[in-house]
Amino acid sequence: MQKKTGCAHCESTLVHTSVVEGVRGHLVDDAVVQEMAGMFKMMADPTRLKLINALMLSEMCVCDLTELMGMSQSAVSHQLAALRKSRLIKSRRDGKQIFYSLDDEHIGLLFNQCLIHSREE
Repeated sequence: MQKKTGCAHCESTLVHTSVVEGVRGHLVDDAVVQEMAGMFKMMADPTRLKLINALMLSEMCVCDLTELMGMSQSAVSHQLAALRKSRLIKSRRDGKQIFYSLDDEHIGLLFNQCLIHSREE
């Protein structure tokens, strides 16, 4: 069934109700969308993206990341804590050192897909 509306952005005012209802039935739940938005928000920061990029290449400790990034240890630790809280990275203890890595392979895939898209013309 189709109905007419006052859509300001279409020359036609005909709503394709079956399409709208079909899509509505497959939309991702609002709570999941909120969680996804939080992940994208975390990845919206260039420093955090650089950290994710580095951790895609190798597991690293804070001292390594501090040297690589040219930042203070407290600044790197602050960013790592935010990434960890968002489940983008994880940590493991080895003696007195804590090593960081991506939480899972999906984070690297997400980064790479964004990289491919950003390089398109």
